[in-house]
Amino acid sequence: MKAVVINEYGSKDKLVEQEVQKPVPEKNQVIVELKATSINPIDWKLREGYLKGMFDWEFPIILGWDAAGVITEVGEQVTKWKVGDKVFARPDTTRFGTYAEYTAVDEHLLASIPDSISYEEAAAVPLAGLTAWQALFTHGSLSEGQTVLIHAGAGGVGIYAIQLAKHAGAKVITTASEKNHELLYSLGADQVIDYKKENFEEVVSNVDLVFDTMGGEVAEKSYKVLKPNTGKLITIVGEPDHDAASAHHVTAKGIWLQPDGEQLQKIADLLDEEKVKSIVGSTFPFSRQGIYDAHALSETHHAVGKIVITF
Repeated sequence: MKAVVINEYGSKDKLVEQEVQKPVPEKNQVIVELKATSINPIDWKLREGYLKGMFDWEFPIILGWDAAGVITEVGEQVTKWKVGDKVFARPDTTRFGTYAEYTAVDEHLLASIPDSISYEEAAAVPLAGLTAWQALFTHGSLSEGQTVLIHAGAGGVGIYAIQLAKHAGAKVITTASEKNHELLYSLGADQVIDYKKENFEEVVSNVDLVFDTMGGEVAEKSYKVLKPNTGKLITIVGEPDHDAASAHHVTAKGIWLQPDGEQLQKIADLLDEEKVKSIVGSTFPFSRQGIYDAHALSETHHAVGKIVITF
């Protein structure tokens, strides 16, 4: 089968198209023929070699961890799924990712794609949507009536976080450049702060939860806006500054996504009910050049919504 792989760490130039062996399902796996996948920052961070301490893999490495497509084979112990089912998933993090025509997925990580959404819309969801869900609810314990500050609301994760938080009954504050304000208000944001013109820490206070997707100075300033004693900061960019959190009498936690088919199915139901929607900002064809261009866009940090690859 055709795949886009890396045979060494480095720049986008290390992406190459080559023939690799088609996966064979283990007892509890299915094979998905990809119709779409999407780009996430982990893809190019891993390509650059930043994560090799965490994932010490042999080459070639197939990047990509969002799958949307059709089941073509099922393992002998799979009972819930059958050939022909339309599914999407955030597969386990292995060196056999989704920049390929076929990928193997553990059956418990799969969710059904509603008929009301496209493969492209489905492919945008798994990694970003599950990251948002787990940050807000699994780790952040966000509940109705609370206030959440979501940084970088127009990014892939932020767009789902705004919608999920609003659906849960929270007051949603987010940061974004002015050109994206209209979109974020339409998704349910109650207050959008233009980070180029305002310092969020000067206009926001008494927040129950900060969802940090930026790190660095943004994270450091975020401790100031949290409710003392009960406020929480959840970050997806490394380990937070626990000393700073302690000094502000709040808690902070760094999280790493755990693939979860049940949570993904809950998001799928919200998509079907039109309570959440995918914002596909850009699409590129499945090819070496398409993925090269998609990585280039992702690396700017200014993509709106999700970057999707179509097969």
